[in-house]
Amino acid sequence: MKWVRMVGMVMIASVFLFASKAWAFCGFYVAKADSKLYNQASQVAIARAGNRTVLTMANDYQGEVKDFAIVVPVPVVLQKDQIKVADSKIIDRLDAFSAPRLVEYFDPDPCSMSEANQMRSRVSPVSPLSAPASEAAPSGSLGVTVEAKYTIGEYDILILSAKESNGLETWLNQNGYKIPRGANRLLKPYIRQKMKFFVAKVNLEEFDKSGIQNLRPLQMMYESPRFMLPIRLGMINAKDAQDLLIYSLSAKGQTEVTNYRTVKVPTDNEIPVFVKNEFDDFYKSMFQTAYNREGRNVAFLEYGWDMGNCDPCSAEPLSREELKQAGVFWLDEPRSSESRRPIMPPSNSSVYITRLHVRYTRDRFPEDLMFQETSNQELFQGRYVLRHTFNGEATCQEGRRYQRSLPQRYEKEAQTLARLTGWNIDEIRKKLPTMKPISWLQQVWLSLVD
Repeated sequence: MKWVRMVGMVMIASVFLFASKAWAFCGFYVAKADSKLYNQASQVAIARAGNRTVLTMANDYQGEVKDFAIVVPVPVVLQKDQIKVADSKIIDRLDAFSAPRLVEYFDPDPCSMSEANQMRSRVSPVSPLSAPASEAAPSGSLGVTVEAKYTIGEYDILILSAKESNGLETWLNQNGYKIPRGANRLLKPYIRQKMKFFVAKVNLEEFDKSGIQNLRPLQMMYESPRFMLPIRLGMINAKDAQDLLIYSLSAKGQTEVTNYRTVKVPTDNEIPVFVKNEFDDFYKSMFQTAYNREGRNVAFLEYGWDMGNCDPCSAEPLSREELKQAGVFWLDEPRSSESRRPIMPPSNSSVYITRLHVRYTRDRFPEDLMFQETSNQELFQGRYVLRHTFNGEATCQEGRRYQRSLPQRYEKEAQTLARLTGWNIDEIRKKLPTMKPISWLQQVWLSLVD
């Protein structure tokens, strides 16, 4: 009996899952808040330019491989060459590169630098193919048509169309897809929109022959004016809020959700140094606090940046080959240029990545996610800053001012942490640094130079 874990498929379908580089800034990255923070986090990569979309779906699945199946609404009948099995490492790379991050700075000796140089160098993340119709196979009086049938990698795939939801639900049940109760109600809107249904389950023979241990993500390519992600099916039997991470890759700029607000996660906050050992707890609490404050019905922007660089980097930018594996199809298309200049293929800088984090429930997200590409290329990242104090001798006027400022600074960091997370301020204060007493000799010297 073989068990698998599918890293990464999209919660679109989760309802039907039956059963190092040198840093350029003055500090360095120390931790990131990636998908591993969450027990179950669906992940989707979407590469889009014009009306062409490449969707890579990955989802946490644990169970017997024979029980795995998904149903995903799609806008067109997909041909075999529009579907492929992707490498799960691509999802991992996108996650690592775009994850919110914790960074460290170390205060210099206040006596060795001028006032101008004491200002910390800081990065400001805020400003700084339609398929032709296949031969149809009608399924009796149920109104279900098998538009296409393929075996790709370890998956058996069907593309279905349906006339009514009860018939589709019956057909899926009769063919071994155990649809949860209430599915027909959520299938109905997709049928009205004349959408098709991408249905996949594991081909046990092919899976055993492959020797793989984990089911791999599925990737599909299609052309449609609709830029959307169906999430309603993933809510049928979900009791708790679900997390969805979307990595949107665009040749144009930032991706936004149009039918719900898109807001930025809190960023660039200085927090107490002890959070270095509690960063996972910090980020989860911070996100939940922001989620509640915004009414639990927004998409959070966690990262927006040109793939050509990063600052600070939590992982190296994806290579051209990796971007192509993630579905970026325009890298080999030459950019328009002046007639006298040679036409050069686009670089990695022609790929803008947007990381959106959606925590959704049935009552707060009654609609599928609708997106739009924008020309906004603003650089943004969820970034949280630790400032380590200078602990050496500081026998100068500036050193005295620095020492006097520390209690106020610690308190401000504590207040910020309490506001971001909802943690008890008194418990936070217990973990703050203890001020080092100034010796009598330092006091005398400082009184003379003050």
